[in-house]
Amino acid sequence: MGIRSRFVHNINGLTMHVLEAGFEVKGRPCVVLLHGFPEIAYSWRHVMLPIAGAGFHVIAPDRRGYGRTSGWDVRFDDDPGPFATLNQVRDVLGLVSAFGYRSVAAVIGHDSGSPLAAWCSLARPDVFRCVVMMSAPFAGPPTLPFNTANATQVEITANAAADPIYDDLAKLDPRENTIRSTSQPAKPMRTCGMLLRACMTFCAPTTI
Repeated sequence: MGIRSRFVHNINGLTMHVLEAGFEVKGRPCVVLLHGFPEIAYSWRHVMLPIAGAGFHVIAPDRRGYGRTSGWDVRFDDDPGPFATLNQVRDVLGLVSAFGYRSVAAVIGHDSGSPLAAWCSLARPDVFRCVVMMSAPFAGPPTLPFNTANATQVEITANAAADPIYDDLAKLDPRENTIRSTSQPAKPMRTCGMLLRACMTFCAPTTI
């Protein structure tokens, strides 16, 4: 039993580099490992064989924007939208489907891969039956603003102050494509910053 490296094409617009273990025996339940920042699939090498030895097919991809996975934009002024959390969930779904699985035994995430694993199980519990989160907590999905259709601007501002997520949204200025901070002047949104934000929004409030 060993670990092999391979490329899987046409995964939500990506060619994903994947490490596999336990692939020698067909029909095993699947476990997906999602690395964090600034890691790659290689960071799972010490745990892949023990998990495979327990009877699982282990898949560890280089996530969008990392390692040898390709197909994502790299220029400063490219659209950071594909790095949004739910699109990264789609990356994982596409990979699982490409390997012929309709559900997996577990999705395991470390660091910024932890909230992504949580969102996988939250968005598609029929596919991701079990989730393990390492090193980074998950606060759950953001609450939706309630009874705000006729609210005044004062009430909206008060709600934003009570919830860091909506506070960040309140700082967005679509005309300048910036996020305004109370402590710093406005800065352009950077692709790398948006990547971290997409992965880690629900770990801790951040300001770009």
